[in-house]
Amino acid sequence: MRLTEDAIDPTTSSRRPALAEMSDAWLYGRARELGAAIQRVGFAEQLDIVTSLDELLDETQRRGEPLLVAQLLRYSAVARLVTRGLAAEAEPRLDEMLAHTRRHGLALMRADAHALRGRRLVIAKQEDAALTEIARALAILDDSAVPDRQVGRRNWDRMLSSTLVDCWLVLNQLGVYEAAEEAIARAAQAIRDSASPHEIALQLINRVKMLLGWGLRLERIERYDEGADKFRTAASMAQAAEGPFTESLFPRKAGVPAIDQVGVLAAAAALASPDPSHIERLNSLLHPELVFPHEREIIAIALARCLDNTGRREEALQVLKEVREDNEDGSLPSMRLNLARELARLDTTPDYASGASQSLIDYATILESEMWSLRESQIATLNARREHERLSAEHGAITQQALQDPLTGLPNRRALDEKLRSLASSADAQPLAVALVDLDGFKDVNDKQSHAEGDNVLRVIASTLRDALRGDDVVARYGGDEFIVLLPGAPASAAKQALGRSVNAVASLPHHLSHGVTLSVGLVSLRPQERAEQVLARADAAMYQAKRGGGNQVSSVNSMAVDPVTGWPGEDAPTDPAWDSEHPT
Repeated sequence: MRLTEDAIDPTTSSRRPALAEMSDAWLYGRARELGAAIQRVGFAEQLDIVTSLDELLDETQRRGEPLLVAQLLRYSAVARLVTRGLAAEAEPRLDEMLAHTRRHGLALMRADAHALRGRRLVIAKQEDAALTEIARALAILDDSAVPDRQVGRRNWDRMLSSTLVDCWLVLNQLGVYEAAEEAIARAAQAIRDSASPHEIALQLINRVKMLLGWGLRLERIERYDEGADKFRTAASMAQAAEGPFTESLFPRKAGVPAIDQVGVLAAAAALASPDPSHIERLNSLLHPELVFPHEREIIAIALARCLDNTGRREEALQVLKEVREDNEDGSLPSMRLNLARELARLDTTPDYASGASQSLIDYATILESEMWSLRESQIATLNARREHERLSAEHGAITQQALQDPLTGLPNRRALDEKLRSLASSADAQPLAVALVDLDGFKDVNDKQSHAEGDNVLRVIASTLRDALRGDDVVARYGGDEFIVLLPGAPASAAKQALGRSVNAVASLPHHLSHGVTLSVGLVSLRPQERAEQVLARADAAMYQAKRGGGNQVSSVNSMAVDPVTGWPGEDAPTDPAWDSEHPT
């Protein structure tokens, strides 16, 4: 699949049908194209792509399909992480992605949210916190060995691979190469049978980049033979990338070898065998607009070595100095040190052979050894935190299972009882609105479609109901096709408006998701000293009034009257006295 012009020129979207007319698969495919394109275009084009991805995200959020929303949140966040000056804007999207994936039980995407948080923290130079986020991501992946049947095995493998690559990016940036190698190998294994040419090319380019950084790091502790072995392996992988690159999504020139278009591949060949044949190619690829993020240092080092081997040391030094001065990205401290070491190695002065200079060299060698020991300590820290997160998650899962409805992921009846009891005794939660929600037309879905389709409808409506309310509102599955909503601190008018929005949100769902199911809502307010069963009985009576009114509405009930009546504003019928003021009487 070749990247179209539209992928790097979002303004052409006006020539296509409106997003609302496009399928979910098209939206995801378009986001994937733009995600690939943003890595290799200029700053102005990157900003256009960010805008286009946000438009795709808005459309998916309108549709409400949980996995698609999570994937578009990811692309929107990643676009900002790779665009200069926008990394801080990724934080609210990552927060939303984490909350969304927790709410909908999307384990792989939740792990990815942690991995991307780690990437953001590395950019912010908070390396220890980044390591913790990667430990959390890996712990989730350790407990996610069984694919979700609803996602499908192939999609599951792709999501797993993508998440592992996001973990790899952070580990590679931190210089924790052994753990990075484990992550990238698992990513390749996950898609070995179904990988597209783009995914194969991406995996190979990533591994080449890692091996070059690893080799340069080994040289810094004078393990030159091991470093040379990493360079040779990287060069072999660079050759293997030629085929899949020609069919990848990356913006590229047709008929031009990958090694002449991708700087890290050219650098691999040059570092494995530094000679004049690489100089022209590396010079042409050193321009900031032509390389993937964080590759200029590697290209500069490879070019400097080729120049130095032909007696052009001054030119080599000039290349290194220019890249060092132009470097605005603080997210790769290990690579900056590699660049500084290369400068020190080539920058010989008349005093180079003096005792003082040799002492400095010895001092630097000792420092590098100490830093290598610290790097090994990082690996131990990562493994310890990973195990801690895994055990904590295991304990939390056992606790959660006892309080969570397995179908919808919402709190179950036991959890509801505990929460209602807690809110009823809290002064801060007053006034407390309580609603019983029943699905109109749900029986027909089970009878005419299937129980499996009925389960899908329950999941979609549960997530829609949850998303339409405030973060501190409680939505629980009461049983069958009934839900309970608790709205702490919600006065009458606010509660009615909130539940009205929920009714409208469900009624507006595409038919293939809801099958025409709507909501009947019974809404009451908790009274002083009222027991849980009493308030739920009143909510149940109000719900049946909504049913008798035709459904797809909110009703409240006067507990003193025999016949419950609807509670919409403007109606003359009597209503629950609790709705007559901002606080229950």
